[in-house]
Parts: sequence; structure tokens; C-alpha cells
Amino acid sequence: MKKSQRIKTIVELKAAEEQNSLEALGISQRKLATMQTQVDGLKQYRLDYQAKFNLMGNQGTNTNQLQEFRSFMAKLDQAISGQEYALEQAKADMANKRKNWENLHQRTHSLEKVYGSAVKAEVKHESKAEQNEQDERASRGGRVKVY
Repeated sequence: MKKSQRIKTIVELKAAEEQNSLEALGISQRKLATMQTQVDGLKQYRLDYQAKFNLMGNQGTNTNQLQEFRSFMAKLDQAISGQEYALEQAKADMANKRKNWENLHQRTHSLEKVYGSAVKAEVKHESKAEQNEQDERASRGGRVKVY
């Protein structure tokens, strides 16, 4: 097996590994976008709920309603905080997956260059061998005496 063929096999394996890493990065990006939408939705819901309660408060509320509101807002703030933490974790995960993909991409690109060089060297070697063979045939042809 030629050197270029062995290198080509490695390049193909690394390219497949790179593709898998790229797909994992895409999944991570979609997950991050979904989580960001959820956090934004929770924050908007909190703002809407606060505005609704403020309207009710202007009309007068009892202490029971005020306690329920405060309790619900505390739970909502806790949920938002938890989602924001999960969002930060997802960002870190995506950054790691991006870095992994970039490293694999660089390795694959480097191996492709090595493969190209090996192919060029083999072609050059084959051309040189062919040229030497033709030169040898031509020199033998000139030595043949015709009677």
C-alpha cells in the first residue's frame, strides 16, 4: 500500500471525526438557542405578571394577595436564576465543543496537506521512473546495429 493511500485512510477517519464534532456543535447551538428563548420567556412573564399585579395594587389588594404575589415572584426569580445558570453551562459546553471541532478541523486540514504532498511526491517519483525507463529504451535502441 502506498504512503498516500495510508494517509488518505487516516484523513478520511479524521474527517468523519470532525463531522461528528461539527454535528455535536450544531446540537449544542440549537440547545443554547432554545434555552435562551426559555429564559427570555420567563423574564417576560415575570415583567407581565409584575405589571398585572401593579394594576391590581392600584385598585387595592389585601395582605393575602400580596403574600401570594411575593411568594410566586420569589419562586419565579428562583426559576429564572436556575435557567440562567443552566444557560451559562450550555454556553460553556458549546465553547468546548467549538474548540474541539476547531482542533479537529485543523488536524484534518494538516493531514490533507500531508496527503497532497505524498501524492505529489509519488507522482514525481513515478514520472522520474518512467522517464528513466524511456531514456534507457531510447539508449538501447541507438546501440542496435543493423546489418
